[in-house]
Amino acid sequence: VAGLGNYGLRGTRHSVGMVVLDQLARQLAVAEGWRADRRCCADVVTAAAHGLELMLLKPRRFMNLNGLSVASAAEIYNFHPEDIYLVHDDLDKALGKVAIKLGGSARGHNGVRSCISALRSNEMTRLRVGIGRP
Repeated sequence: VAGLGNYGLRGTRHSVGMVVLDQLARQLAVAEGWRADRRCCADVVTAAAHGLELMLLKPRRFMNLNGLSVASAAEIYNFHPEDIYLVHDDLDKALGKVAIKLGGSARGHNGVRSCISALRSNEMTRLRVGIGRP
């Protein structure tokens, strides 16, 4: 599960994917386990939930380069695009509204575009979190 955002600008609506991952890590009782993985330029932590082993990943890059971290992690940890969930902001959804989307285009989202390009696939499941328009 990759939380897309701008690492240096955490706390902004555009980086809501990272905020969601921080909350998920707290709920799974692994929030103290985040570690920097230099091989994929991301913060990572593993957790178990409902019999599944999860890896949570927060890229340490700007949004338009998040895909490089996601693709590196996929190669290192042997994930396929269909195994990956992207959590990202959506300007076209009202603040706090969420939707799940399987595959498809980036719809103008630079972080998703970066992931599609780096993974050479659009088969990732996406959790779109509404941030509304300013």
